[in-house]
Formats: sequence, C-alpha cells, structure tokens
Amino acid sequence: MDYENLMTERLRRVKPSGIRRFFDIAAEMDDVISLSVGEPDFMTPWHVRQAGIHSLEKGKTHYTSNSGLMELRREITNYLSRRFQVSYHPENEVLVTVGGSEAIDLCMRSLVDYGDEVIIPEPSFVCYRPITEMAGGIPVIIETKAEDHFRLTAEQLRKAITPRTKLLVLPYPNNPTGAVMRREHLEAIAEVIRGTNIMVLADEIYGELTYGQAHHESIASVEGMWEHTVLVSGFSKSYAMTGWRLGYACGPKEIIGAMTKLHQFAIMSAPTTAQYAAVEAMRAGDSDIEGMRDEYDMRRRLMVDGLRSLGLDCFEPEGAFYCFPCIRSTGMDSEAFCEKLLFDQKVALVPGSAFGESGEGFVRVSYCYSTKHIIEALKRLKKFLKATP
Repeated sequence: MDYENLMTERLRRVKPSGIRRFFDIAAEMDDVISLSVGEPDFMTPWHVRQAGIHSLEKGKTHYTSNSGLMELRREITNYLSRRFQVSYHPENEVLVTVGGSEAIDLCMRSLVDYGDEVIIPEPSFVCYRPITEMAGGIPVIIETKAEDHFRLTAEQLRKAITPRTKLLVLPYPNNPTGAVMRREHLEAIAEVIRGTNIMVLADEIYGELTYGQAHHESIASVEGMWEHTVLVSGFSKSYAMTGWRLGYACGPKEIIGAMTKLHQFAIMSAPTTAQYAAVEAMRAGDSDIEGMRDEYDMRRRLMVDGLRSLGLDCFEPEGAFYCFPCIRSTGMDSEAFCEKLLFDQKVALVPGSAFGESGEGFVRVSYCYSTKHIIEALKRLKKFLKATP
C-alpha cells in the first residue's frame, strides 16, 4: 500500500466526533439548559490567573524549552509524588504538552506501529479510538458494564490480548461513566501486564475528582508498572484551566524522549504564559481543588438523586463530573432521546453512543454546572419523561 492510499485508508476509518453535535445545536437556540460539555463552570482561581498576568508584565513571552519550563516540570514531579506517590525525574521523564489530548496523541504515535493493537475500554472519551486509527493502529474495544461498575476487569483484559497488542488505554476516573479503579482492581490489571511488553496509557486527567470512599491511585504506583506506564494528565479539570490548554506526560525517559521529538517538530513548546500560571497552581492550588471537589460532590448527589427520582436507573459515579443514566426504559435509543429532549424541553445532553457502541442506551449528563441549572434541567426532564409514551 503506497503512502497516499495508506493515509486515505486511515482517515476513512476515523469518524467525526458526535460529542459536540448537541452542544452546537443548543448554541443556536434560546433558553437552553446545556449539561453536555465537560468544562468546569468555575473560573481559574485568581492567584493562578495573577501568576499568568505577572509573567506577561515581566515580559516572559518567549519560547520555553521543548519539554516545558524546568520550574513547571519540577512542580509536576513534586505534585505527583505528594498526591499519588509516583516519582519522576523532571529532566527527562516529564513533557509539558498543549492539553492532555496532545499528550495522548504523542504517546500513541510514539508507541503504535501500523497494525499494532490498542486495547480501549469503552464507554470512554471520544479521542482514543480515532487517534489509534490515525497512528495506524487497530482499536480493540472492551465493553465495560454497569454491573462491573464500568471497570475494566483482568479477565476481560486477558482475553483481549494477542501477540499484536502494544498498548492498553486505562482511562480512570472515567469520562463518561464516572467509574473509578481502586487499588485491588489495578493490582489485578498489573498482574496481567507484568511480564509482557504491553505499555499502559494511563489517562488520569480526573485523578483529583473522586468522591466518598473512592480515592484515585495511579497504576504507575503499582509494583512493576512504572516501567509499563505513560501517565497523562493536565490542568483543565482539577484547576478549571480548560482555556489555558496545558497538559503533561510522564514516563520512562526513552518514551518521553520519543514523544518530545514529535512535540518539538509539531508544536515547539506549550504556551509560556499558561506554564507560569500552572507553576502557581501546583504550588498553591491544593485548597482550590478541595473547594471545587466539595461543590462537585454536592452537585453529584443532587443529580444522581434527581435522576433516580425520575425513574432512571443511574450508576453512582465515584469520579469525574458526569452521570451516565440508562434511558432504555423510554424505548428510545440514545441519539433519539437526546434529540427529542433538546427540541421538546431545551435540555442538551450527550448520547452514550458517542462514547462507543457500548454506550448505547445511556446518556451522559454533566454536573459541572450550577445547582440552579441542574434543578431546572431535572424539572424539564421530568416533563419530558411524563410526556413520553
């Protein structure tokens, strides 16, 4: 297969994301309550914004190192050690990226050769499958189930592995389900991975947002898994810094080195102002995280209780800021449910099918919105369900 045909074939297989369709429609309508986007409604904390402003006032407007400010890389390693007991060297085991999404892309392109298999638990964030395909890899989908708390099980993983398996995507806490992998689940996954050449892409962007008795633990902290793991995270969710477009990847220096080469030629470096703001976030932002997490937890309970009171079966999320209720009782598929709800009651949700075929029969409801919006959305949803035959 020549290069032109190869690229055409790769792009042909990549389907456009359905995650923003209803958001875009809602943006053209009046009086819409949108619970469709995973973006904190909090502003970036003032002291973090102030650090970015101060860097501009000081004239710090030049490129940084391709890998990112050394000051920021040190803070990232301090943070991961302090919060999740994972250690990295800032000199060659950390790369600062333009959002977590770039880190995912760089990891895939560095590790996946044409024809390699990438195991992806679904429902999960929309980018893993298309990025795998654009890298020439073959997505191998594992359907996680509500009865397993939407966790990947060791048995499922073992059955999915073949001689062509190169990478496992481990997206927990999970978008869209809110599922969390606890220590015993990670230990079981590690038992399958150890002794193989399979790498793990651990997307831990929601690692700070867990509730109740659930606490995030990184698979990189499990014995024997540091060498198998590329840890990806960022600042968008826990620090309410979505528009700053800043993320990072940590892992073995050989892999981070390969990712840095791609980053160097495609991006050069992450935005300088955002990096100075992120230094402040990591040094003095723990209390900001706690405050936002407490608010999300309150909204989580409000949303789960509200959905259940309407007769919708709703798995209780332990992480992130989404609910994933089952809507099969309505007799509609996910897309039809969301479309009818939007036009009848002006409430925007995301069909579960946008996160993989196994998400069919569910919808994603974001609770990173004000209680006022949540209460109004539940009132409208109640009217909608009452009117549904």
